[in-house]
Amino acid sequence: MDNSIFLAKFWGWYLIIFFVILTFNPKRIKQIFNDLNDEKFLIISSFMAIIIGLLNILFHNIWESNWKLLITLIGWMSLYIGLSLFIFPKRTVAVLKFVNIKLVQLIYTLLFLTGLFLLNIVYGIIPI
Repeated sequence: MDNSIFLAKFWGWYLIIFFVILTFNPKRIKQIFNDLNDEKFLIISSFMAIIIGLLNILFHNIWESNWKLLITLIGWMSLYIGLSLFIFPKRTVAVLKFVNIKLVQLIYTLLFLTGLFLLNIVYGIIPI
């Protein structure tokens, strides 16, 4: 299977599932931010984000002006957030909390639409 298709499926389903969980259990996001105050959780979370971002970039670092760029940007964003959480934990958590509070509806909508877009690319539900 092509790496782009595999990662489009992975990120598409991941984003849709994440959106559904946050929609039906909005307290979960507050719990995640509370857990980021715990050093152990923060280190594990940052390592996971670094690993996922780095693997995504190593397998898919395609800078074409099409849907594949979205997958590359997700990988780079994951790596950036993971490194920021590891190097500057307090500042990064504060920025993430601020962004989440101010733009929560926009972020959730973008998660959902990005997931739908990637799954549509893979499964061809609506012809583009």
